[in-house]
Amino acid sequence: MNPILLTLGDSIDKAFYGFDMSIFHFFGSMQNTFLTYVAKFFTSFGDEAFTIPVVVLAVVLCFFKKTRKYGFTLMFAIIVGTLVTNVVVKPMALRIRPYNTLQGVADYWQWYIGAGALSESDYSFPSGHTTAATEMAVAMFLCLKSDKKKLAYLFPVLALCTAGSRIYLMVHYPTDVIVGLIVGTLAAVIGYYLMKLVMILFDKTKLGNIDAGKLFKPISEKTKGKAAPAVISLAVLGIFLYAFIPSLSEGGEDVVRCAYENEYDCYNAARVDDEKYPAIDGKNYCKIHWKQLNGETEN
Repeated sequence: MNPILLTLGDSIDKAFYGFDMSIFHFFGSMQNTFLTYVAKFFTSFGDEAFTIPVVVLAVVLCFFKKTRKYGFTLMFAIIVGTLVTNVVVKPMALRIRPYNTLQGVADYWQWYIGAGALSESDYSFPSGHTTAATEMAVAMFLCLKSDKKKLAYLFPVLALCTAGSRIYLMVHYPTDVIVGLIVGTLAAVIGYYLMKLVMILFDKTKLGNIDAGKLFKPISEKTKGKAAPAVISLAVLGIFLYAFIPSLSEGGEDVVRCAYENEYDCYNAARVDDEKYPAIDGKNYCKIHWKQLNGETEN
């Protein structure tokens, strides 16, 4: 990896150390078993196991006239947010996770272990979970607000709770989370206006005639239009449970940690039984150190 790029993450650590630690103290001081489960609940909204199925659901919604704008806004928002966070900023900043860089800070380490010692396998800045939850939440807020639905205001609250959960669980610096909120919001706004452009295209062409809802018209008439919202709600609930239930047992001693031991003992989750990241000399490593040991650089 390029040492010049590495200094960006180090610079962020030094510049915001006092701020980040003060926020860690705030969240660490309120730790208890109940809040840890609450944090795991909200953090699931930003997990890949939730986000990826939501993309699939968004594509499906695009084929229904009544839900098309929701589908396109979600889809564009997630694509933009993912590209900015995971393809551009994380490989540029190369910020190491706090549970690796703050291992010598007794208070932080106690809070990290107390929150379940969860781990990820990549870089820290910005928070991918926060970006994902925010881009989806703000996308829904904008669409529901345009339809004058009071439910719209629930979604920004979910995004903020997800952001807070990442700090509470001690897997992200507060500054990671703040930037994740910014990126997620901008991604959702961009997604919303991209949706408007696409909707103009649909309205002015035969694409506007596409409506899978016609296939379910008899069911819709019998249920007075209540079937579609019920199906969508059940789908989202199923997706969330798929992400949330496994999170209850994550972390702690059951995690296979990265075998890297140098300036710190890497507490990132190792890539186990992953064909893309095979074991090296019988040892498993996280994505970061596997690439280092193989002479790969972040793109």
